[in-house]
Amino acid sequence: MNKAGSISILHVIFLSMTVIGLKNHVTIIPSLLDDAGRDGWISVLIAAVAMIPWLFLLVYIHRSSKQVSLTDWLQTKIGKAPTTIFRYITAIFLFVMAIFTMGETVQWIKATFLPNSPLVLMILIYTILCIFLAATNLQTIVMVNVVVLFWVVILGIFVAITNIQVKDYALLRPFLEHGFKPVISSAVYPASGFVELLLFLFIQQNVKGKFRWYHYAVMLFILHNLTMGPLVGAITEFGPDEAAKQRYPAYEEWGLVTIGRFIQHLDFLSIYQWLTGAFVRVSFILYVVTDLLQIKGDRIQIWRILAPAFFFMSLALLLLHDHIFLKIKGDYLLIATFFFMLGLTLFLTITASIKKGTAKEG
Repeated sequence: MNKAGSISILHVIFLSMTVIGLKNHVTIIPSLLDDAGRDGWISVLIAAVAMIPWLFLLVYIHRSSKQVSLTDWLQTKIGKAPTTIFRYITAIFLFVMAIFTMGETVQWIKATFLPNSPLVLMILIYTILCIFLAATNLQTIVMVNVVVLFWVVILGIFVAITNIQVKDYALLRPFLEHGFKPVISSAVYPASGFVELLLFLFIQQNVKGKFRWYHYAVMLFILHNLTMGPLVGAITEFGPDEAAKQRYPAYEEWGLVTIGRFIQHLDFLSIYQWLTGAFVRVSFILYVVTDLLQIKGDRIQIWRILAPAFFFMSLALLLLHDHIFLKIKGDYLLIATFFFMLGLTLFLTITASIKKGTAKEG
């Protein structure tokens, strides 16, 4: 569709690097190291290869829906009531995803840089910023993402190159130290990020041109590298045992950055990477939620309904003990995200296979 003011597929690729890249670059690494250890990189590779056939399902759904809004398309296929159920279930799950991203970000801020700052104030500030961006439009989100992503990529390349001096790739051996079982079971963690590519079907009506399989392949390849980089870096810089004990391995890698004898302690640069990534991720997910709840563009409703719910649920989440939070995130949410997104894909694929003659009019 060539609508005026629509975003390009390149913008979608950039969004995937920020929205999903934050999760695969930061969130899933502790769970991977804890379950698969030094073989976690094999889990990432297996997950990426296993997801390739799934990409063609996304293309099939995209073509069958003729690039119109998914909810409008579903209404013509299965009727108004089932579509409403689909909208609310999906919106609630995405809302929970955004809350956990917020919770993990604020916990990281408190544990590393602002231990004495009140949680309420930090959540309030971040909620206002994210809701403000989510209440605008997709073009604004894309423009903000392009601006911040440039420096995120520069800083990522900088820390990767600078830390080459302290990496020991011999720590990646022996391969398959504990057999195939932990490697296969841990593949669900990176896959829980890869399946979030489904989210971009919810904005397909705003994209110029059609998604092709190679567009999704490029995004999958980028996400694979964004996962592999900090994971291999943590193993080769700290060793698998020490890396598994760390709560934020991607952040700890910044602590090793030194330039010569006198320039060090550059870990403050990671603040920009994490905060901007979380800002764009939460805002984009909330934007999709507003679309599913059919309040997109209605700023009064967004601030009256979505903002208070997001603030108080984020605050309630942070009242949990850190151990419980990490267990819910690692043992439940990541796995639930994979199966939920996979289930949505199968549902949409089955719906797309319904012939027009049997479709219900909304």
